[in-house]
Amino acid sequence: MKQRRQKKLSRHLFEAVLTGDATRTEALLRGGASPERRNSDGTTALYLASVQGEAEIARSLMAAGASPDTESSGLGSSGTPLCAAACWGHTETVRQLLAHGADPNRREDHGTGKSPLDWANSGPHPDTAEVLRAAGAQPTARPAP
Repeated sequence: MKQRRQKKLSRHLFEAVLTGDATRTEALLRGGASPERRNSDGTTALYLASVQGEAEIARSLMAAGASPDTESSGLGSSGTPLCAAACWGHTETVRQLLAHGADPNRREDHGTGKSPLDWANSGPHPDTAEVLRAAGAQPTARPAP
């Protein structure tokens, strides 16, 4: 596919995700939009869907090939999709990410930052934290003072 067309599809995909339009997201993915392509800031569509709590869109993106553990690097949008969903207490999105293989113990910032459970606990989002613990999430070990 020509790069110009893929860039246009990607722009439309991000617009659909941003507006929560699941039908349009599906159509764009069927039309060839890449679920893994990043926007100009380095943000992935799956991260954007996760931070907004768009569980259906997140499921569609992963079904089309988006990796649930790909870390986003956009300004103000950095981290993993699971950390993003857990931070805001989007429990259904957390469930979708876990069902598609997201690592419940994967810390953001390339393994040096907070875990999804850290984010859920600091929310506080106890329902989300419980889903993460049921999936095997462990509390981040803190160094002794």
